Amino acid sequence: TRASHSFWIPDPEEVWKSAELLKDYKPGDKVLLLHLEEGKVKNFAFICYHSHKDLEYRLDPKTKELPHLRNPDILVGENDLTALSYLHEPAVLHNLRVRFIDSKLIYTYCGIVLVAINPYEQLPIYGEDIINAYSGQNMGDMDPHIFAVAEEAYKQMARDERNQSIIVSGESGAGKTVSAKYAMRYFATVSGSASEANVEEKVLASNPIMESIGNAKTTRNDNSSRFGKYIEIGFDKRYRIIGANMRTYLLEKSRVVFQAEEERNYHIFYQLCASAKLPEFKMLRLGNADNFHYTKQGGSPVIEGVDDTKEMAHTRQACTLLGISESYQMGIFRILAGILHLGNVAFTSRDSDSCTIPPKHEPLSIFSDLMGVDYEEMCHWLCHRKLATATETYIKPISKLQATNARDALAKHIYAKLFNWIVDHVNQALHSAVKQHSFIGVLDIYGFETFEINSFEQFCINYANEKLQQQFNMHVFKLEQEEYMKEQIPWTLIDFYDNQPCINLIESKLGILDLLDEECKMPKGTDDTWAQKLYNTHLNKCALFEKPRLSNKAFIIQHFADKVEYQCEGFLEKNKDTVFEEQIKVLKSSKFKMLPELFQDDEKAISPTSATSSGRMPLSRTPAKPTKGRPGQTAKEHKKTVGHQFRNSLHLLMETLNATTPHYVRCIKPNDFKFPFTFDEKRAVQQLRACGVLETIRISAAGFPSRWTYQEFFSRYRVLMKQKDVLSDRKQTCKNVLEKLILDKDKYQFGKTKIFFRAGQVAYLEKLRADKLRAACIRIQKTIRGWLLRKKYLRMRKAAITVQRYVRGYQARCYAKFLRRTKAATIIQKYWRMYIVRRKYKIRRTATIVLQSYLRGYLARNRYRKMLREHKAVIIQKWVRGWLARTRYKRSMHAIIYLQCCFRRMMAKRELKKLKIEARSVERYKKLHIGMENKIMQLQRKVDEQNKDYKCLMEKLTTLEGIYNSETEKLRSDLERLQLSEEEAKVATGRVLSLQEEIAKLRKDLEQTQSEKKSIEERADKYKQETEQLVSNLKEENTLLKQEKEALNHLIVEQAKEMTGKAQKKLVEETKQLELDLNDERLRYQNLLNEFSRLEERYDDLKEEMTLMVNVPKPGHKRTDSTHSSNESEYTFSSEIAETEDMPLRTEKKVPLDMSLFLKLQKRVTELEQEKQVMQDELDRKEEQVLRSKAKEEERPQIRGAELEYESLKRQELESENKKLKNELNELRKALSEKSAPEVTAPGAPAYRVLMEQLTSVSEELDVRKEEVLILRSQLVSQKEAIQHKNTMTDSTILLEDVQKMKDKGEIAQAYIGLKETNSEREWGGRRDRERERILSRSPAMDCHELNEDGELWLVYEGLKQANRLLESQLQSQKRSHENEAEALRGEIQSLKEENNRQQQLLAQNLQLPPEARIEASLQHEITRLTNENLDLMEQLEKQDKTVRKLKKQLKVFAKKIGELEVGQMENISPGQIIDEPIRPVNIPRKEKDFQGMLEYKKEDEQKLVKNLILELKPRGVAVNLIPGLPAYILFMCVRHADYLNDDQKVRSLLTSTINSIKKVLKKRGDDFETVSFWLSNTCRFLHCLKQYSGEEGFMKHNTSRQNEHCLTNFDLAEYRQVLSDLAIQIYQQLVRVLENILQPMIVSGMLEHETIQGVSGVKPTGLRKRTSSIADEGTYTLDSILRQLNSFHSVMCQHGMDPELIKQVVKQMFYIVGAITLNNLLLRKDMCSWSKGMQIRYNVSQLEEWLRDKNLMNSGAKETLEPLIQAAQLLQVKKKTDDDAEAICSMCSALTTAQIVKVLNLYTPVNEFEERVSVSFIRTIQMRLRDRKDSPQLLMDAKHIFPVTFPFNPSSLALETIQIPASLGLGFISRV
Repeated sequence: TRASHSFWIPDPEEVWKSAELLKDYKPGDKVLLLHLEEGKVKNFAFICYHSHKDLEYRLDPKTKELPHLRNPDILVGENDLTALSYLHEPAVLHNLRVRFIDSKLIYTYCGIVLVAINPYEQLPIYGEDIINAYSGQNMGDMDPHIFAVAEEAYKQMARDERNQSIIVSGESGAGKTVSAKYAMRYFATVSGSASEANVEEKVLASNPIMESIGNAKTTRNDNSSRFGKYIEIGFDKRYRIIGANMRTYLLEKSRVVFQAEEERNYHIFYQLCASAKLPEFKMLRLGNADNFHYTKQGGSPVIEGVDDTKEMAHTRQACTLLGISESYQMGIFRILAGILHLGNVAFTSRDSDSCTIPPKHEPLSIFSDLMGVDYEEMCHWLCHRKLATATETYIKPISKLQATNARDALAKHIYAKLFNWIVDHVNQALHSAVKQHSFIGVLDIYGFETFEINSFEQFCINYANEKLQQQFNMHVFKLEQEEYMKEQIPWTLIDFYDNQPCINLIESKLGILDLLDEECKMPKGTDDTWAQKLYNTHLNKCALFEKPRLSNKAFIIQHFADKVEYQCEGFLEKNKDTVFEEQIKVLKSSKFKMLPELFQDDEKAISPTSATSSGRMPLSRTPAKPTKGRPGQTAKEHKKTVGHQFRNSLHLLMETLNATTPHYVRCIKPNDFKFPFTFDEKRAVQQLRACGVLETIRISAAGFPSRWTYQEFFSRYRVLMKQKDVLSDRKQTCKNVLEKLILDKDKYQFGKTKIFFRAGQVAYLEKLRADKLRAACIRIQKTIRGWLLRKKYLRMRKAAITVQRYVRGYQARCYAKFLRRTKAATIIQKYWRMYIVRRKYKIRRTATIVLQSYLRGYLARNRYRKMLREHKAVIIQKWVRGWLARTRYKRSMHAIIYLQCCFRRMMAKRELKKLKIEARSVERYKKLHIGMENKIMQLQRKVDEQNKDYKCLMEKLTTLEGIYNSETEKLRSDLERLQLSEEEAKVATGRVLSLQEEIAKLRKDLEQTQSEKKSIEERADKYKQETEQLVSNLKEENTLLKQEKEALNHLIVEQAKEMTGKAQKKLVEETKQLELDLNDERLRYQNLLNEFSRLEERYDDLKEEMTLMVNVPKPGHKRTDSTHSSNESEYTFSSEIAETEDMPLRTEKKVPLDMSLFLKLQKRVTELEQEKQVMQDELDRKEEQVLRSKAKEEERPQIRGAELEYESLKRQELESENKKLKNELNELRKALSEKSAPEVTAPGAPAYRVLMEQLTSVSEELDVRKEEVLILRSQLVSQKEAIQHKNTMTDSTILLEDVQKMKDKGEIAQAYIGLKETNSEREWGGRRDRERERILSRSPAMDCHELNEDGELWLVYEGLKQANRLLESQLQSQKRSHENEAEALRGEIQSLKEENNRQQQLLAQNLQLPPEARIEASLQHEITRLTNENLDLMEQLEKQDKTVRKLKKQLKVFAKKIGELEVGQMENISPGQIIDEPIRPVNIPRKEKDFQGMLEYKKEDEQKLVKNLILELKPRGVAVNLIPGLPAYILFMCVRHADYLNDDQKVRSLLTSTINSIKKVLKKRGDDFETVSFWLSNTCRFLHCLKQYSGEEGFMKHNTSRQNEHCLTNFDLAEYRQVLSDLAIQIYQQLVRVLENILQPMIVSGMLEHETIQGVSGVKPTGLRKRTSSIADEGTYTLDSILRQLNSFHSVMCQHGMDPELIKQVVKQMFYIVGAITLNNLLLRKDMCSWSKGMQIRYNVSQLEEWLRDKNLMNSGAKETLEPLIQAAQLLQVKKKTDDDAEAICSMCSALTTAQIVKVLNLYTPVNEFEERVSVSFIRTIQMRLRDRKDSPQLLMDAKHIFPVTFPFNPSSLALETIQIPASLGLGFISRV
């Protein structure tokens, strides 16, 4: 070992670490001096700056083994680990880490094993496009994938006729279930089903059911399978899925009653709790999961990102699909809810040995109700148990702990029984009545497990893995031996680990399981006594069995993966799995019918055979009471233990696996934290050791792990050979070279087809190759660098001389220039100084004068101000003195009045005092009391009288009180009514107030408007004054206006040109968009035709099968007669359908409803309705645009002058558009009359709707255009009159002359357009323009002579005014149109709401029905709705037909008049008159002509004609010897004769027979390209003949006069033209499928694998998978093979006379297939993504382009279909380092999606050491730059995509009368007419 070699040394953290040897190793050295590589970058091509550590590595003194050598970087990241030169643990770990972290690849081969690492992230690598890409491929040809393993199993089953198995294993959370699910999905997608019962959907539907009842959240996995399962997918003789069968193993029942922290119970419980609010689940009385003991123990009831309600819906949907009815589903949910309520049953201790349940305990009551059992009985047996002895039976109470355990055992038992019941029903649903020919089994089973505490479950799991590992080792050993024997290599026995001793320890006699069963039978057996028996039996006797030092209740077993310590506690209980028999009896007596069904098998004898018959193994069994025996005897001894059952089921599984060919998938969990794309080396190594991957590596490395074919070795190491060493015999050449390169012959062996190398030899050869290439590169670099530097020096010397010459000349010119400038400067200075001095003098003089004037003015103003001040002061003094005098007078008067008031107040107070004294005297009182006594007596009498009255009133009051109460009730009701009225009045009052406020606001606005009006009027007056001042200025600016007018005219012309260009560009863009929309619609239509043809074929097949089943001969064609020639199309598609309508089988057996077909049709109807709505919206939008333009035209005011010319131009344009629309309308009507197929033109069909909408829109637009023309003409007349009136009122003759002058020059229209554009886009610039506009707007009535002399200003003003009015009118019209549009949208929304409510009501009604009635109701509703639509559309069609007939009659009248004018002698009857009325053919007049170019045959010879001309015709003979399209010409000439005879039945019968016969020929010989091409060409020619001789003007342009005479005279076959067009589309699609089937095997080999440029790329080692024997070697195809095949296709199509345009479409489709398949394979093959392969692809593409040039097909669009492949090849070759490179890649790869670009960069693999891998940072840069690109997330191209085909009309110049019928066709019974 030399210095600079890399090693792997052990590391406690990273397991293995890379180090480099610093000093050469010599034998005997005890220490290695190593240098650690800590900073290794992810792409292994660069070393980053890091701190290196030097260390000494001591060798083991005993073994003296050197550390593992590291593989060259060129071999890192291989698809197959066996391709590595050094095979050991660190190499495997490093290769997996590089693929997983750097390349984001989760799959890797390891010999026969597929290693799958869980990414913990959703990856887009499981779509149907990926499945199609892997289908039919060899396993080593594509990148590793679970689909590749599934495809290998499927192909080996078909080839070897041997059953297959896929064994998926791994830890919990490693992805086993997902891998098994995707394998099953692959089989379901690729194989399909033998019947239309959707078996594959049912197989996939079993997954959500089993996941809900068997999966749970654990700390390691959110969807962990807590049971093992083996699913057998059955296939028939044609290898199509017919059914499936499932076996389950070891369900974890303990999870039902206990969950650890952060774990959950089974998903189904949480799904039920989440759906508890549904109406159908209210009876279950469920709630939140936290309310139940069995679902809240883990404390984690919710899984992030999972909606349990939606999952519940998926589970129920899957149950329905598998045939589990709603009643059974509700029964399952009742039982599950009962288990939850049972867990909430609480016990109360009475004493230490007994307990009770509280009375009327709600959880138990709910449990009893749900289970249909007696409450008291269940309550009793939950707290008691029965003990039976030989003589008596005792009922014994049990403690609280025992009762709780018994309750949990009962819950587990019920759940296990329910699990078994569901598995049984799933198997029944997946069972097929057809005999199974073969099967593929998918085993999803738990991997090796070891925890801190390991119990019975871990023991069984590890026991199963021991058996599987033994089978795996034997299979690997067997394969290695077969490979050596096949290649005739001397066989050396390889020592491999045999785990049979460990298996014997567990399952042999007196093994662990045997002792466990024996202990379970003991009456007083315990876990401790069983542990002692184990120690006594196996300790110190078996090396694999150990006893822990510190425990007497545990034991250790040395498994193949690791030592595991098992705790004995609980082994016996779990193995017995006992449940109290009395509790089971209570459940069996349940009124709930489903519950006793679960326990029916308890009374059957349990055996492995009975288990396998039901498709599963029993999981747990309760003690069953025997049917006969003593009353007290229990059935415990008759029950087999869980361990015994598991051992039997495992033996059966191993027998099944040994009888099949196994395929292995090992799932690896990269980390314990579920982090995406995070790799924990320690955890990975543990699992690699446990799953047997390293054992596979060890077995391979023990022999010759590296294997090369001779051709691969020669291609790779050709550089190590000299020219003389290369012989014609490749095998001998390789032998000679190897003998020179590797001297030790034990290091390699020569086989028959391969060379076998020992470990490390390939790395040695790679080093030799790299050294040789490096030396050659150095020599090339040396020469190239010298040549480049010499060339650079000469170029620099020549450049220096040239620069010197130019510099010297430049300096001389600069000096001369300096002298000239100096002289000129002196002269300039002289004049400049004079100018400066003179200007200063003028400034000073002006300043002095100004100062004097200001000073004098200042003094005068001061004198004036002084005089003014004195005058004002005198006035102020006068007024102040007067105010002071008045103030004094007022003050004196106020004082006098106050004194008077005070005196008068004093006198009044004295008088008041006297009166008060007088009032207090005695005499006063006496006077007052006279007569008081009499008054008192009178009052007493009054009181007595009032008492009497009171009594009377009381009586009356009692009577009135009753009346009052009744009245009160009435009044109260009236009061409530009045209150309601009051509220309404309040609301009305509020409205009135709001209206009053609004009126006040409007009044305020009116006042404000009036004030503004006044201010505007004031400003107008002010402006008028200013205008008078500016008149003189305007006269001076008149000349400037003329110049501006010219500039405006020029600008108007330019803007008109620009507008025209924009309009043309917009028109081109809209045209392209319309073409794209048309192609999409055409593609959808052709896909529907393809689907129809497929259904038609399926119908024929089913009809034949039914005919064979009932032995009824196939009936002939039965057609109903019809006299309506317009209904010929009924026979085209319904002729075969009519056959079954008369079959007796239809009445005997009712065909079941095909649910999948119904759903597909319903989905398609929904899509068509959506498309209809979209097209209707687009039509409405177009109509609104037309109406808007119409409104603009109608509301536009009359525009004088410039507007007149514009309207004349507009009128001409509209008239031309009107003519164009008329032509389009005629073409559409003709096309509408041609659509004859009911499936195409029936009301509701997409094509019919498109044509009807187009016809409606064109008709409406035509009416709009007519109205616009009338409006414009009326406006022109009125404008002419207005202009004439204006001319008479105008006095200025100069103005009229200028206007006329502008009209002559066409300046008016230009001025108007320019003014309108400038007003809408920008404002007039400059203060001068704004002033001029203001003046013109304020003085419109001013005389032109006062403004200017020539009247131009007035003209400009008028133009501006009219433009402003026009803009205002446009604004108003737009506002109105927007309001109308909003109103229409509101109405539409309201109608949609009503429709939505109606649909919801209907849906609610349907949901209440059972499923069968629901399907029928929805189907009936859909039929009713479609029927109504059809009736509506039929009415529209009738209206359109009437319109078409009317237009045809008008056309005839016009044609007749034209003919009379031209000829003038005789009347011409056009063919259209004869075609017009096909309903009464007898009354059609026929032209009396000498008919030629027709063929006559008898009616009874029709079948003979069809047989000889179609069914038995050989295309090769016709194509070589006869004219192209001869059968089409013959058929058309026969149709012509039938048309001549006016025989409706004959025409229809011949055309129908022709179409059906062509279909039969294509069905019989549809795989022959020549046949399909021949009939495609003839169908198109027949179609062109029907068009050419139809008599329609559009198809008669290129006809000769003779050919025009041969036109059809009686029948319009436009409907049959549509039928033939549809048939041609079907034939074209079949031709494309034939092309694809022929080309597909050649494409990958010829475009990718074959080295067209020899020696560019070397083959890297590929490992075991490339040597797969799936199919024969297909590597013989080359690019020349593809080109030859293309030539063959092209020549055949040309010989058949196919239309050139159709040939171009076929070639485009071929090139698309080539490009798509090549790119898809490139994206799925890491070995193909290299620089050299990119060069090969580009060369191959250039050869294909050259082929196109040779065939003159470059304009066919075929080259553009290869653009994605070309860009992918360029991506492989460009630099991929810097940001500039990333920018270049993003701009270059426009045809590739972001996913494709990133995938190619991730897969890029260097073939030589000089290439570099793409860094992760560069790929992230690319992703960041492309994140805004909106493209499809799909990775692969759709290779099945077919471009929509068109059949351009191609008339024939061949005269029909010249065609001769050769005798070889056997058509002697036909005669020419």
